[in-house]
Amino acid sequence: MKAVVLREVGGDLALEEWPDPSGIVVDVKAAGINFADVLVRRGLYPQMPTLPYVLGMEVAGLLNGRPVAAFAHAAGGYAERVEVNPGFVFDLPEGASFAAGAAFLTTYLTAHIPLSLAHRAETVLVHAGAGGVGAAAIQLAKRRGAYVIATASTPEKREWAGGRGADDVRGYDEIDDLHVDLVLDSVGGKVFTRSLPLLNPLGTIVAIGFADGLWRDPSVQWLVGRNASVVGVYLNRLVKLQPDYVRACAEELLELWRRGEIDPPIGATFPLADARDAHALIEARRHVGKVVLEA
Repeated sequence: MKAVVLREVGGDLALEEWPDPSGIVVDVKAAGINFADVLVRRGLYPQMPTLPYVLGMEVAGLLNGRPVAAFAHAAGGYAERVEVNPGFVFDLPEGASFAAGAAFLTTYLTAHIPLSLAHRAETVLVHAGAGGVGAAAIQLAKRRGAYVIATASTPEKREWAGGRGADDVRGYDEIDDLHVDLVLDSVGGKVFTRSLPLLNPLGTIVAIGFADGLWRDPSVQWLVGRNASVVGVYLNRLVKLQPDYVRACAEELLELWRRGEIDPPIGATFPLADARDAHALIEARRHVGKVVLEA
């Protein structure tokens, strides 16, 4: 079969022959690209795989003729076929595209889990609101009745995030006057540090990703003094350690999708052979929504 293979850190993403998978195998129609894939290619992911390696943790495709969305068993989604985790295979809603299926699981679970744990979040700040997780978070927070403020780096991205339902959209340098109950942060670095003082008493900041650099640990004394908390979300590990909980969350989200209450945000699609161009779009910070490869 054909697969997109990474043979060295920083190397090319080349479409080449790769051994067929075994186990429960999905014929891939679309594969979601996550920022973790970019970090692996750069050599910056905390748990680096052994190279050569086929990227891609989530796919949509056909399992014995059934349209499904699934998590890969051990990556390998940038391919024509992939072995999937049998506990995380879900039938797609009727009429849903494969691209939407590949844009669904990671984005919505990453946004849904911290939102479901935040009982007092009347005002929510979503960083990178034009990204896949950010757009999902806007939809889910609005559904819970929150006032949602989103950040984005360009006027075009801010307009797009506003179109997804954000009540207020700002640049990253326009947040210092805010007071919020919950921050969902997939940016990290200085943005995370600047967001801590924005929390209301008993507020929470959720560390999701570090696209702008690793976090600087806040002191426990500061958190106690501010009545604030920091929560981390690392979906891949949660899938392994709490599979029943994550599966139940996915089923809840699928029901919302079937009822038309959420809509996976597809920003761009690329053929499998153009995975390098898809990564370049993400690294240039020019994308909105989820970037998807189509096999």
